[in-house]
Amino acid sequence: MFRTRTQTIDTFTEFFVLRDHRLLHGSSLIPVHDGPVLFTTSGMHPLTPYLEGQPHPDGRRLTGVQRCLRTTDLDEVGDETHLTVFQMLGSWSLGDYEGPQSLRWGYELVTDGFGIEPRLLHATVFGGDNQVPPDHPSMRTWAELGVPVELTTDDNWWSNGPVGPCGPDSEMFVWTGDGPPERTPGTDDRWMELWNHVTMRYRRLDDGSMVPLPQRSVDTGMGLERLLMVTQRQSSVFGTDLFEPWMQTVPGLWQLPERRLRIVTDHLRASVAIVGDGVLPSNTGRGYVLRRLIRRVLTILWRENRTSSLLDLPDSLVDHTNLTFGLEPRVDRVREVFGDEERRFDGLLTRGRKVLAQYEPGKELSNTELSYLHETHGLPADLVRDLLESRPAG
Repeated sequence: MFRTRTQTIDTFTEFFVLRDHRLLHGSSLIPVHDGPVLFTTSGMHPLTPYLEGQPHPDGRRLTGVQRCLRTTDLDEVGDETHLTVFQMLGSWSLGDYEGPQSLRWGYELVTDGFGIEPRLLHATVFGGDNQVPPDHPSMRTWAELGVPVELTTDDNWWSNGPVGPCGPDSEMFVWTGDGPPERTPGTDDRWMELWNHVTMRYRRLDDGSMVPLPQRSVDTGMGLERLLMVTQRQSSVFGTDLFEPWMQTVPGLWQLPERRLRIVTDHLRASVAIVGDGVLPSNTGRGYVLRRLIRRVLTILWRENRTSSLLDLPDSLVDHTNLTFGLEPRVDRVREVFGDEERRFDGLLTRGRKVLAQYEPGKELSNTELSYLHETHGLPADLVRDLLESRPAG
């Protein structure tokens, strides 16, 4: 049965509410707790103190939807599954039930709740290393459910950085290829990671050793867009109802090849969400991430047509994105940011074009050359690489 984005979220959260989980409201892309990351990259980030043992005011069982931003996958954006800003469906046990119960509920929701055929599922489980034994409870649980398992080490170990809470995880994969499933997630990319279940058992110390956490918790995360891709039987996340307004409008604004169209759509949505959470472009930190996304869009657009403008983007798409991520309407602010960044970038290109003309398109520059271009002419390394690969039309 086809479920819209809203129906899918409701199905997920109601499943866990019926199992005594309290529903949380998603927080900002700006982390609420100090840490090494610029943006909220997973549903657990706002819950870090509680996963480490601090009592949560809403109890030990929680569920919700969190908007997240990741820049580690920028090079993959434009394929079928990767996005810069996305929504994460999550459930958490703070010292209550453990991994096997989470896996059983996850299997029940995916198969009975969302109608995904069991034969299309595969699991991966932590196979052990020189510090931690294999995750036998997860292995036994999947065996009871009849789901095949692949054992890994690094791919099934979750950590919140070099130090801090960590533990083994078990990932649920779904087959996206034509025909019956083949091979395993580690050997065939047609297996798509759908839902990750992490058992927080340890804290890693500065010297690399680990000590048990005061409580064993479970943190799960499933990308809403990937789930919609599967349940709505689409070949990519961009084919889901969530992206329908964008994919119906953007091709009429700018004539782009499919992959570049996806990148432009993704980066503009992400930029709207970042501005909506109060970030403005700058040369450092969060502001530089926003500036980089906007300039990547302009680089793509101006390769095809130098007269393209971000101000061609209709207000309806800004409103749609704000509504999707639960943000206050800020159309005027978004248009102001886009217009100002477009003018700044145009000026930067004008100043830097003569400098870049001395290099052949596609030339790979040394770190020394990239540093010189940045420090002397204000041309960031990623921009230089993009322009040398394919300079914008004059």
